[in-house]
Amino acid sequence: MKSITDNPNNGQGNFDDMINDLIKNFIEKLLKGELTEFLNYDKYDSAGKNSGNSRNGNYSRNFQTKYGVIEKLEVPRDRNNDFQTALFEPYKRRDDWLEQTVIQMYARGLSTRDIANLIEQMYGQKYSATSVSNLTDIAVKEIEQWKNRPLEKRYSVLFIDALSIKIRREHVGNESAYIIIGINEEGYREILDFYIGVTESAALWEEVLMNLKSRGVEQVLLGVMDGLPGLTDSFLKVYPKADVQRCVVHKVRNTLHKVKKKHTDEIVTDLKKIYKAPSIEFAEQALNDFSSKWDKLYPRLAQSWFEDKDELFTFYKYPDSIRKSIYTTNWIERANKEIRKRLKTMNSLPNEKAAEKILYLKILDYNSKWSERRLKGFLAARDKLIQLFEERY
Repeated sequence: MKSITDNPNNGQGNFDDMINDLIKNFIEKLLKGELTEFLNYDKYDSAGKNSGNSRNGNYSRNFQTKYGVIEKLEVPRDRNNDFQTALFEPYKRRDDWLEQTVIQMYARGLSTRDIANLIEQMYGQKYSATSVSNLTDIAVKEIEQWKNRPLEKRYSVLFIDALSIKIRREHVGNESAYIIIGINEEGYREILDFYIGVTESAALWEEVLMNLKSRGVEQVLLGVMDGLPGLTDSFLKVYPKADVQRCVVHKVRNTLHKVKKKHTDEIVTDLKKIYKAPSIEFAEQALNDFSSKWDKLYPRLAQSWFEDKDELFTFYKYPDSIRKSIYTTNWIERANKEIRKRLKTMNSLPNEKAAEKILYLKILDYNSKWSERRLKGFLAARDKLIQLFEERY
């Protein structure tokens, strides 16, 4: 007897047919089992007499799967027409593999037009860019539920940051996507929420944070943020018992913008002595040394660091094992950079809904990856963080 692979021309076709037949038989058995459970008696069982309902033959339908089209799938029905299988919705002609594939391609940067052309090339099925966009609207339906989901009561750290995105309204313009990331006591991070606003402002951040609190985030130890005017006050209005950590790396960058190029490397070395010191005492001494060394050339630089010192040195109050994770928003910016790369493929987004779809799909991807990765140092700091929660709340 010849193997189905013996014929190089027909082997793949025979194999696909065999897979289709197996899937068809499997689905039909499942459907029969579902109907038996629905009616609560086996076929030909006397318990079905005078039960008020009974089997009523089958109807045929074609059903498309990722393995091909299953023709003449036999779907059982009952006499009262009450039975509905859980395998697919009424009148649905395929499983949801196509929708999921489209959503994944869209999330990874293909345009709706590219996806439509790709589907037609692969499956011979005509899809317009509008049809593809409608499929990705599955994400839109989920966004509202996601943005209203209950959140944990405690987060050791909240990182708040915004990135610029281009949206076409009457004209193409830069708008801000507000993103909040939480790290719980165990050291697992999660993007808690996002919001699209015309411009980044402290007042809008306060509104976003209030919404977060209404969804259950009541206790926070530390907020990490950049130097947006008014942002510290807005954060502390919502979480008055929390500390604020100003992003040290942002501060370093702003400092370097104000110095001559020939001094850049030396100033970077001196600044590292400040924020990489083993303790706050050594950091303060390094800042004094920096001031003494550079005051004549750049009198405003050291003064600026002294003015912001309380928020720049907050991380020294926390366990050494997590300090590298909390003195900067840099690793969040790396995530934002990936989101920007995805947005760049579209130049500008046609509306806010399109922007939300892309952000949401990327966020789900991040949260899935992060749910299995504890941030370094948080396990060692856990007892101290719990103690800080108990002292403050």
